Amino acid sequence: MMISATLSRERASLSGRRVLVVEDEYFLADDISRALRSVGADVAGPVGEIEDALRILHDGSVLDGAVLDVNLRNEMVFPIAQELRTRHVPFVFTTGYDPVSIAPEFQDVLLWEKPIDIAAMIRGLGGLIGPRQL
Repeated sequence: MMISATLSRERASLSGRRVLVVEDEYFLADDISRALRSVGADVAGPVGEIEDALRILHDGSVLDGAVLDVNLRNEMVFPIAQELRTRHVPFVFTTGYDPVSIAPEFQDVLLWEKPIDIAAMIRGLGGLIGPRQL
C-alpha cells in the first residue's frame, strides 16, 4: 500500500507513538498497521477481539492513540473506548455499519466508514494525538 506524501507531516506527530489497532478484518487491520508504521508509529496489535484489546490495555505499557473497529464479530468495542477515554487516550472509530450504531456518549469521536480512507484516518488520528511534548 502506498501512503501519500501528505502523510509525511504526520510522521512528526506519530513517530515513536504507540497506537492500538483493534480491527477484525485481517486485510484492513494489516493495511492500517502498515500505514501507521510507515509514518513511524509503533503498532500495538492488531487485534480482532475485545479480550485481546483488554490484555493490551492492561499490560502496563503506554498507549498514545487507537483505531477501533466499532463492531468486532458482533461485539461492540465501546468497553475499550470507555477505558481509553478514562485514560485520556485519543482514538478514532472505523465501521461498516450505519453511524447511528455509535453509542451516544461517543458521538464526538471521529468516524471513518468502510471502505476507509486510511491516509485521512491517520491524519485525523495524528491531529488528535498532536506533536510529542519535549
